[in-house]
Amino acid sequence: MSLRVHFLRHGETIYSRTGGYCGELDPELTAEGELMAAAFAAAHRSTPWDALYVSPMRRTVATARPLCEALGLEMQLRDGLKEIRYGAWEGKTSDDVKAHYADDYVRWLTEPAWNPPTGGETSVAIASRAMPVIAEIESKYAEGNVLVVSHKATIRIMLCSLLGIDLGRYRDRINILAASLSTVKFDVHGPLLESLNDRAHLGQELRTLPGT
Repeated sequence: MSLRVHFLRHGETIYSRTGGYCGELDPELTAEGELMAAAFAAAHRSTPWDALYVSPMRRTVATARPLCEALGLEMQLRDGLKEIRYGAWEGKTSDDVKAHYADDYVRWLTEPAWNPPTGGETSVAIASRAMPVIAEIESKYAEGNVLVVSHKATIRIMLCSLLGIDLGRYRDRINILAASLSTVKFDVHGPLLESLNDRAHLGQELRTLPGT
């Protein structure tokens, strides 16, 4: 049996619905986001989970909570799994950012690996704090199923790191929808992407919400 790490993005928030830059802002899940978390727990409670590693932000904790309560599992909170820091862009729309931080915005779009949002984090910096969490999981679990509950940019960057994709292209190569599950198998040949953006646990109404 191999180790499988399952990456779950948190359920819907007002920012994932509208497309604003959320980052370190710490909104609660919307009512629909809570339904997404409950639907995930109902669909995956029969999976033999060995551990749950969770970003300590409210939206990720709330997404993991229904599964933890159903199974009596403890969350392993890790700061390295937090979302990208958008700095001065937090809470703003892309139109606002283009209007007030045009040069930084263009540099970030062109090469986010080394150019951060104004006062924020590069994708290289995010990888440097998130990937040690994956290394910790690999060191503790030779096989089994581990759930990682994190955020859109952070999951994209972790997947790029595992799959050998240029970190500067994380926004161009991988999309991660709200409450979607992506699975990586760790085997003799290294990480293998087995699924991406799986939302089969959500009903049609939740899958087709605007912005998710």
